Amino acid sequence: MKSITFLTDFGTKGAYVAQMKGVVSSISDARMIDITHEVSPQNIREGAFLLWTTAPFFPVGTIHVAVVDPGVGTQRKGLVITTKKQILVGPDNGILLPTAHLLGDFVVYEITNPKYMVHPLSRTFHGRDIFAPVAAYIARGVPFGEIGTPTTHFVDMRFSLGEHQGDRIVGKVLYVDRFGNLVTNIPDDILPSDIEGKTISVMSGDRRWDQVVCVPSYGYAKQGELLITVGSNHFLEISINQGDAAKSLGMQADSEVSLVFG
Repeated sequence: MKSITFLTDFGTKGAYVAQMKGVVSSISDARMIDITHEVSPQNIREGAFLLWTTAPFFPVGTIHVAVVDPGVGTQRKGLVITTKKQILVGPDNGILLPTAHLLGDFVVYEITNPKYMVHPLSRTFHGRDIFAPVAAYIARGVPFGEIGTPTTHFVDMRFSLGEHQGDRIVGKVLYVDRFGNLVTNIPDDILPSDIEGKTISVMSGDRRWDQVVCVPSYGYAKQGELLITVGSNHFLEISINQGDAAKSLGMQADSEVSLVFG
């Protein structure tokens, strides 16, 4: 049985998610799995990050539908992207591309065949009327070339990674989770091997926090203490044990971060 996942900024109060799933269930018996529907409204980059860090945990053949779509109803295209392992469906605004690069060997198709859409087609809900049915038909085995045409013209997006610059590691915040943890783009493989247990300085703009301890996980710091740790996605996180680092430090997604050693 194929699996279809959903990632949107629709929230769960309204019926939008249910309508997408209703369309899929009327076409296919695919298993449906929610990644999240709580992406910040219209935040394409946040949605791309969450898909990028989640897709690798799904089996080969999974179809991901990602809809954070402030350009719905305009001339922006709808895409199907085949990769080495999985399939991505959504708007042409960059949300699918970091995951496509990660999964590798990808081919991009523009969705063009109205046969695989819901009619009458709304101007404001392509998640239900285009992306959900396309995913369902793919799960049923409809060839990609029948759904759309290959294209090399699409909105690309990649996540840059932190790097060494002199005596420091420089990066930025990629994502703020619901606990206020600041997930950076600094991967664990560029950190010093002996960093655990050491104290460093964290800088952002003209602000600096000294004596920040690197711990294996949040509970190794005192309640309310500022810490850094390597999170579940293997990126450095700036956190406060049982507190909200984003609010306390006044930082958010795209805030610059520098780690100063010694």
